[in-house]
Amino acid sequence: MAMRRDDCIRALTAHRGDAIVVATYQSAFDLMRIAPHPLNYLSVGAMGQASSHALGLALDRPDMRVIVLDGDGSLLMNLGTLVTIAGAAPANLVHFVCEKGYYEANGSHPLPGGGRVDFAGLAKAAGINDVSTFDTLPAFEASLPVLLTRPGPIFATLKIVPGDPSPQDYDVIHGVETRRRFKEALSAAAPA
Repeated sequence: MAMRRDDCIRALTAHRGDAIVVATYQSAFDLMRIAPHPLNYLSVGAMGQASSHALGLALDRPDMRVIVLDGDGSLLMNLGTLVTIAGAAPANLVHFVCEKGYYEANGSHPLPGGGRVDFAGLAKAAGINDVSTFDTLPAFEASLPVLLTRPGPIFATLKIVPGDPSPQDYDVIHGVETRRRFKEALSAAAPA
C-alpha cells in the first residue's frame, strides 16, 4: 500500500506546531502549496542535503523541533548523514523519507534498488534507534501526536505516491524574500 504525499504533508503540518520543516524538491513544492509557513526551510537544489541542513538547524536550535521531509533518491545521495545524525543524537530531530522508488524531480527515472531498499533498516543500522515505516494514512495520522513529541532522533519511512501536482515555483523557493522570511522567523523564535 502507499499514501499520497500531499495527504501525509497535510496530516503532518496539522501537528507541526512551531517546528522548523526542512523539505526538498517535490515535498518542498507540496509544502509551499499546502502549508506555507515562515519556518519552512525549502532546500530545492540541494539534492541529498535536506537531512544535513536539518541536522545543522537541530544542533543550533535545540529549543525547536526540526522535521525533515526527505526524498528516497535524495537520501540515497547522502546515506552518511544517517550515521552523523545517530552520532550527534539531536533529541529534537524527526526525519521522514518519502519513498516512491524513482527520482520524481528529474523525469521519474527509477531509483537504484527501488522497492528493495529498507530505509528504516538503514537508519537503524546507522544507529538511530527510533525507526518506523508507514504505508497507510490512518496509521501515520494516529502516530503523529506521539511521534512528533518524543525525544529523537526519530526516523520514519513514508511509503508514498505523489498526489496532486504542485506548482514548480523555483523563483519563490530560491527567492531572497523566502530566505528573509525564514531568517526573521528563526530569529523571532530565539529563546530569551
